[in-house]
Amino acid sequence: MLKLTLFSFLFLVVNACDDSSIPDDRLPEVTAEAVTLAETNQDQEISVDLTINKPSTQDIIINYSTQNGTAQAGDDYRSIQNENITIAAGDISASITLLILGDEVREDEEYFYLNLSSAINASIATKEIQITITDTDTKEEVGSIQSFEGYESPLEYNGYNMVWQDEFEADQLSDNYIFEIGTGSNGWGNNESQYYRKENTRLEDGYLVIQAKKENFQGREYTSSRIITEGKKEFKYGRFDIRARMPYGQGIWPAIWMLGSNFNQVGWPQCGEIDIMEMIGGQGRERIVHGTVHWQSNNGYANYGHSKNLSEASLADKFHVFSIIWDENSIEWLIDNQSYGSIDTSPTHLDEFREQFFFIFNVAVGGNWPGYPDESTEFPQEMWIDYIRVFQQP
Repeated sequence: MLKLTLFSFLFLVVNACDDSSIPDDRLPEVTAEAVTLAETNQDQEISVDLTINKPSTQDIIINYSTQNGTAQAGDDYRSIQNENITIAAGDISASITLLILGDEVREDEEYFYLNLSSAINASIATKEIQITITDTDTKEEVGSIQSFEGYESPLEYNGYNMVWQDEFEADQLSDNYIFEIGTGSNGWGNNESQYYRKENTRLEDGYLVIQAKKENFQGREYTSSRIITEGKKEFKYGRFDIRARMPYGQGIWPAIWMLGSNFNQVGWPQCGEIDIMEMIGGQGRERIVHGTVHWQSNNGYANYGHSKNLSEASLADKFHVFSIIWDENSIEWLIDNQSYGSIDTSPTHLDEFREQFFFIFNVAVGGNWPGYPDESTEFPQEMWIDYIRVFQQP
């Protein structure tokens, strides 16, 4: 009898140590695999399968959102934010449907993410799922065939001496430049949408690059950069050559311009403004270069300018040299050394243009003049500046 009792005790002990006899109270784990899809010229749906490692006796509710990678919501796929999907009790999978936006324009391989942020009655093993979009289109978008070719201006002109140049060959931007940070008053006076940051400017292989990005920062949906030479490099009269390649897209507004050095004392437009180059993007407007002056006349604010429509390509496809020739009597605008307009500044009410001016380089996003980005606008966008050269008569 004693032996039987001991055997029964040992049997119970062994069974108690066997994991298979213990109920598994751990939550089911949600997993998913990365997905790749070939984009076509038509919108198409793609399914992302979520699975759990064991059935549940309760419904599992999972919250999910999409996140940009190199692919951008609105351009490449339809954004989804804070949606829920349910894996029903007893089931082990469910599918999330995403919409990939088609077009006929050739693009590099891109990706975005489907993020699983929280789950009820389950744990999340795969929080970030990469969705890769491949592309076999052949059509080129305006501005997509960007090159480093284009017009180059000479290093000397008859009757002029070079008094300053920046070829941007250094490792970092010199102290000739100051970054203007923030949103300015009323979006820099134009209802612009960007927040200017130092981080959006870089030097790369002998070029100054200003990048406009679609990102939320300090309450704004976009960021970019704006640099000035106020108090550092200021000039009165001369020939000014800036070789640059423009960004493109609806709502993009690059500018190479100058303000009177007395701006902080008298304000705008009393200080005068010389726009060496402006371009507004979208609707085929990347073909047009604008040169303008602004001032305070006897009758109030005034402006005058010219524009030139390129016969081929756009200002985003290759480099051009944007110039002004400025003396005490006139300002002339040129692109690739071809004049496209001038203004007689000899009248007394235009004496703003007989003072010192400093440079401003920026890429604005949105504003009263260009309008605002839409679903066709690609980001990031970049203005590349090869050099700045200033010549004056001795």
